[in-house]
Amino acid sequence: MEDTELRQRLDAFEKKLDATFASAEKTRKYFLAVIIVSVIAFVLPLLGLIFAVPALLAGYADLGAI
Repeated sequence: MEDTELRQRLDAFEKKLDATFASAEKTRKYFLAVIIVSVIAFVLPLLGLIFAVPALLAGYADLGAI
């Protein structure tokens, strides 16, 4: 009687452990996606500023020459 009861409890524990692992993997993938999107959202405007600031400064320099 004890062996079958222990085996049932171990099987239930194993199912819960598998469910927890699957949930942790989904969460890990979600965090990875959020980090990638955040980096892209931060880097792309910086790249735009690399080109926009010199053009803006050149425009202000042209205004001063008038």
